[in-house]
Amino acid sequence: MRPLIPPTAGRRLRALAAVAIASTLLAASACGGDSGGGGGGDSANGEVTLRFTWWGGDTRHKMTQQAIDVFQKDHPNIKIKGEFGEWAGYWDKLATTVAANDAPDIIQMDEKYLREYADRGALQDLKKSDGLDTGKFEKDTLSAGEFDGGLYGLNAGINSFAIVANPAVFKAAGVALPDDTTWTWDDFTRIAAEITTKTGGKVSGTGAPGTNEAALNLWARQHGESLWTQDGKLGISAGQVTDFYTNLLKMRDAKAIPAAESVSQDMNAPLDQSALATGKLAMSFIWSNQLVAFSKAAGTELKLLRIPSTDGKAADNGSYYKGSMFWSISSRSKHQKEATEFVNFLANSTAAGNILLAERGVPPNTEIRAAVDPKLQPADAASSKFIQDIGKELGDPSPAPPVGGGQVEKITQRYTTEVLFGRLTPDKAAQQFIDEVNGELK
Repeated sequence: MRPLIPPTAGRRLRALAAVAIASTLLAASACGGDSGGGGGGDSANGEVTLRFTWWGGDTRHKMTQQAIDVFQKDHPNIKIKGEFGEWAGYWDKLATTVAANDAPDIIQMDEKYLREYADRGALQDLKKSDGLDTGKFEKDTLSAGEFDGGLYGLNAGINSFAIVANPAVFKAAGVALPDDTTWTWDDFTRIAAEITTKTGGKVSGTGAPGTNEAALNLWARQHGESLWTQDGKLGISAGQVTDFYTNLLKMRDAKAIPAAESVSQDMNAPLDQSALATGKLAMSFIWSNQLVAFSKAAGTELKLLRIPSTDGKAADNGSYYKGSMFWSISSRSKHQKEATEFVNFLANSTAAGNILLAERGVPPNTEIRAAVDPKLQPADAASSKFIQDIGKELGDPSPAPPVGGGQVEKITQRYTTEVLFGRLTPDKAAQQFIDEVNGELK
């Protein structure tokens, strides 16, 4: 599970970003429009230095550095300075550097904050970046980084929200794996409750929906709504949030999910200590590109399943291709051409693809995907196959969160906890959820 952003991070990010834009404008007027920005300098021999920032674990860091080394070998005039860290501190650090007019040239960006930075003028519109090739990208994967007529994040990997199942637990419980092309939420609850019963409560059937906002968004999409609208508003109604939490209580009462205290603790547990990784859950909710990490932590082969639907039709379950993360370029970089060259390498080079594989998600470039698929480890190969299998069932991508929308995960988790502990009824939690999210939006 990804660590939560500190409660004040969203407001701090917005405040710092606003300061950054003001600083940029003042500097531009004082220096003729070419002040600060980017981190790269030029050496006497014409060498350009680009700063590149990303979050992730040790495996991602090593693979990314290997890709950097290959790029630098072929581009001796461009030096890439990597700046990386864990998710927990990444956004505070990025907000601080942007506010200081010292943003990295290339930024690994998340959907939660893409519009946050773009709307403040901190990101380059990649449609204006000469030489960036998107011709081989999977249909609809570009739109995840598009809004207001611009492209502010280039999809670095495709994933989709999914159920992950532990076949070994199903077998031990004597329960057959479901047909995920036809199952409903009622089927999901029944199967999960059966596992809890047959294991004597030692294993719970599934983790709870509502530990992040993704399950809530898919619930909304199954009912003709969406968490966000294209024009940056909250798109889910209080009635659908109420129904979502009513279904959650149904799962709790059937003992399909763990007790409230366990659900709450698991929200913030490190991945290797999560209930899924430690064998306390037969199923849970994850993004498809997390299959490798969870399989490794669990020490067994896990299986991706489609999200249940209301009517038993997979094409109606609200799923879509999501950018697992994005490549963005700082609008203040002094070296737009070189930054674009590097992003183009990451996205379209077989050399980079053979190193990065599917660590950031299934490659959106279909030619790169075909080249790396034979090289994937079993869990990555399974994730890639899942992404391809569901392709014809998917709907349009969800709109990117508006400014302030990055806080919705924390808010969703809080009201999930309040409902499970019985401190709020679904309808009261829903109205408070709506009010609080709207209060965060700008």
